Amino acid sequence: MRWKRAAGRALLVCSLLFAGMTGAQAGEPRADADGRGPLTLVTGGDLTGYLRGVLDGWNARHPREKVTLVELPDAADEVRAQMATELRSGSDRFDVLNIDVAWTSEFAAAGWIAPVDGRRFPLRHFLPPVVDTATFRGRLYAVPYVTNAGLLYYRKDVLDREGVRPPRTWAELTRLARTVAPKYGLDGYAGQFLPYEGLTANVTEAVQSAGGTVLAGEGARVTVDSAAARRGLSFLLDGVREGWIPRRALAFKEEESRQAFQDGRLLFLRNWPYAYALAHPGASKVAGRVGTVPLPGPGGPGSSVLGGSNLAVNSHSRHQKSAADLISYLTSEPVQRRVLTEGALPPVWAGLYEEPRLVRRFPYLPTLKRSVLTARPRLKSPRYDQVSLAVQAVVHDALVHGRSTDATVARLSRELRAIVARG
Repeated sequence: MRWKRAAGRALLVCSLLFAGMTGAQAGEPRADADGRGPLTLVTGGDLTGYLRGVLDGWNARHPREKVTLVELPDAADEVRAQMATELRSGSDRFDVLNIDVAWTSEFAAAGWIAPVDGRRFPLRHFLPPVVDTATFRGRLYAVPYVTNAGLLYYRKDVLDREGVRPPRTWAELTRLARTVAPKYGLDGYAGQFLPYEGLTANVTEAVQSAGGTVLAGEGARVTVDSAAARRGLSFLLDGVREGWIPRRALAFKEEESRQAFQDGRLLFLRNWPYAYALAHPGASKVAGRVGTVPLPGPGGPGSSVLGGSNLAVNSHSRHQKSAADLISYLTSEPVQRRVLTEGALPPVWAGLYEEPRLVRRFPYLPTLKRSVLTARPRLKSPRYDQVSLAVQAVVHDALVHGRSTDATVARLSRELRAIVARG
């Protein structure tokens, strides 16, 4: 799916850069008198194509406020870079931005997105933790649109044959990955360990599952030098050193790790919910043999980071009233239902996770709901891009070269403190 858009990306980048030169200059926001008019919604690649159909419904009822959809590349790092280029220039090219939940603090601190009035949106119907991803310094700057939490996928047929239950703790996972996986010619465990945003998510999950944090105070304090954080990092570092995390996983993103599991090469996989549906078609070698549970932790179920995306309004948009109405439409219950059933993405409406018909179609929903309710936002920081890059670089180097936990923590603390000091 992802490669189908590759040929048009160079042209898209050029058109965005040109559009940025023709928009409002930085510091000079423009607005139509009534704040209404046509809109442009920018998002990362829509892999299932559901969003155009959703927007067709809006456009049919709002002929003077029609929405143009702009899809950027699928990789989160590329999406952020292209959005930031536009926003930094003061361009009004994009009115509504579908942003990764981790970018809300950074975009708000930079003045790129406008605060929103929470009373206009059905926040009381949302899963409670997702609303926190849309706030910065106690103020709402976006509206949750899609949520996400990591799940542990496992080979149900293998564990059933061994007469064991899926792991709830790191010790159980480690034991099964080291002893059971080799009996069936499988690797033990993998997540997303290439140095990109996915590694930041995996590291943060390990640290917070152990009771630690990387940053605190919305990025004002570095807290990774703690016993709990060390325990979380050791889980990953020891896994590679001992071999139950295969070295090939150090080159895995979401799709590479999903494919390895789907091809029958892994006993356990940490990934997002989208991987469940893809593991069940007839072409999958593990169809009908996959189970899901919450991510394990040191003494019981761990804690995922909250993934997903929020909808925000460009501070320089000339049509902010129309933009707010579009966000209200996209976060309504009927559209949130389509987010799940057509987009295969986890909605933010809590009630949808309990409908029997939906649970029959998407059996992972109860597990996902438990995971979301115990999840926490990723690292909140006005300098999130720099923080994430530091985590990726330091931890990946440690995984590749077998660095000790102490050396990894010392280097990561040093680099993060330098970033915080610059802020």
